[in-house]
Amino acid sequence: MATSAKQDGVWETVKTVVYALLIAGVFRTLFFQPFWIPSGSMKDTLLVGDFLFVNKMAYGYSRHSCPFSICPFSGRIFGSMPERGDVVVFRHPVNNTDFIKRVIGLPGDTVQMRGGVLFLNGEPATLSPEAPFVEEFTRQGPQQQLPRCSNAPVGQGGLCEKDRFTETLPGGVTHSVLSIDEDGRGDDTPEYVVPEGHVFVMGDNRDNSIDSRFPQSVGGVGFVPMENLLGRADRVMFSSAGQRMIYFWTWRSDRFFEAIE
Repeated sequence: MATSAKQDGVWETVKTVVYALLIAGVFRTLFFQPFWIPSGSMKDTLLVGDFLFVNKMAYGYSRHSCPFSICPFSGRIFGSMPERGDVVVFRHPVNNTDFIKRVIGLPGDTVQMRGGVLFLNGEPATLSPEAPFVEEFTRQGPQQQLPRCSNAPVGQGGLCEKDRFTETLPGGVTHSVLSIDEDGRGDDTPEYVVPEGHVFVMGDNRDNSIDSRFPQSVGGVGFVPMENLLGRADRVMFSSAGQRMIYFWTWRSDRFFEAIE
């Protein structure tokens, strides 16, 4: 009798765990997917160690919406087009990892960088100088990366600076961008025409981002198929500058629940 009761208890525990995993999987697939910022490619909009939920409802669903890309269909259902300036999480077209960048070009747009200035459909974006972005030169996040600085070399614990601008896209969308080098390798590009069913994405930390400015043939992102979009990043929920979340003294409480623009 005691053995039967014990087996029943084990079975109930197993069922509870299975149900919880199924509910979490449905929630992650249809509504919101957690995402940690692993690199500095989107500074100063997003910092290493920011935690956010990706809005999976924003652009509809594809096979990549399911864990391990196992959704049994192609294309998108309930699909909608992102807007220029949206910060999106997507599945890399080649290496199958999740990236986060800003949508710059939509299907049919021409995109080019000339001398560090973005040209969209032949019209330059405007750059208005801001105060430099300053952070401590120290290892950041779980990957313990060191930031790149425009005032390099900087010693451990010193102040790392990057030039910061407000970029206004043709049409009026504004956001901050950073520049580290005066002649970065992504500052001058060919003119790209965004094909149908794709978007062109860039990181806000322009000299420290591998994005659509670089073709997939040289290790870049290239054009991102709409099918690969996982969702839109709307708000930072939590942020920690430390290697682990439990290091509460590294929490950035001023970034909790901050809207992403």
